[in-house]
Amino acid sequence: MHTVITGGAGLIGSHLALRLLDLGHEVTVIDNFSTGHRANLDQAIGHRKFALRFGDITDRYCLGSLNAVTGIVHLACPAAPAMYSQMPIETLRAGSQGTMNALEVAESHGARIVLASSSDVYGDTTTHPQTETCRGAIDPLGPRSAYEVTKMFTEAAAIGYQRSEGVRAGVVRPFNVYGPHMWRGDSRVVPAFCAAALEGRTLTLHGGTQTRSLLYVSDAVDAICAMLECDEFGPINIGATEEISIKELAKTVIELAGAGDLEVIEARQADAPSRCPDMSRAAEILGWTPRVSLAEGLALTVDWMREHRDGPEAAA
Repeated sequence: MHTVITGGAGLIGSHLALRLLDLGHEVTVIDNFSTGHRANLDQAIGHRKFALRFGDITDRYCLGSLNAVTGIVHLACPAAPAMYSQMPIETLRAGSQGTMNALEVAESHGARIVLASSSDVYGDTTTHPQTETCRGAIDPLGPRSAYEVTKMFTEAAAIGYQRSEGVRAGVVRPFNVYGPHMWRGDSRVVPAFCAAALEGRTLTLHGGTQTRSLLYVSDAVDAICAMLECDEFGPINIGATEEISIKELAKTVIELAGAGDLEVIEARQADAPSRCPDMSRAAEILGWTPRVSLAEGLALTVDWMREHRDGPEAAA
């Protein structure tokens, strides 16, 4: 089997590449390193079945001349708030033209394609927990609009290509994935808290009462592999039902790091008060439930970030 991973130098993509290589797949990663890091792929580079292409998914040329492709996982898109806020145009292009390019390659090869949407498509919804039938509440002009609208387009493009071109597409909605290969400078909540605590700095909480359900990266990879192997379109939530407030998360990270303190400031605009997935469909359709507890996953992440606190440049 030959699986192409767009955005494969990021958190999920790099772990997925290693998993698929272990399963015997030929793996091609495509990444422009705008947010991903080559260091995340150090264990894969040099493997006889691994290829790395430096390229932008919005450029159809970077997807040319591929050996027969059996699977595609489309992950390419800035995911950290600081990144997609600084790069709104690039984010929109990755999720629109990049998504359509990936779907067209799937069509031409007759490949199964799994596209990563996001829990952000639910927006500031009052539904709790979030089921896949929830329509959400997205502000197309809000501070997170580039990312949220991009993920909505990804889903619309996937169903469009399935209905009109017969593409074997599937959509997953990850909820707050975290783990090793998140580096210092990543603005997502877990690596931001870990980096600050390990440096003995103050963890700044915007509100602190909002809750999140965090999914360890190996569990996310398990779910995506299961989605690759079935014909379900979805969308399917992939997340954990273990919910924690941002304030409690910060306290846990400080305890694990052995340093840091807290400062609570005003909550951000359009920051959803709670994110917790209904996991019924994932269990029923994929036979998948997360296995790594929050306590275990956070400990592994803090240990990894402590070991790699000098950043990807030092690792490379």
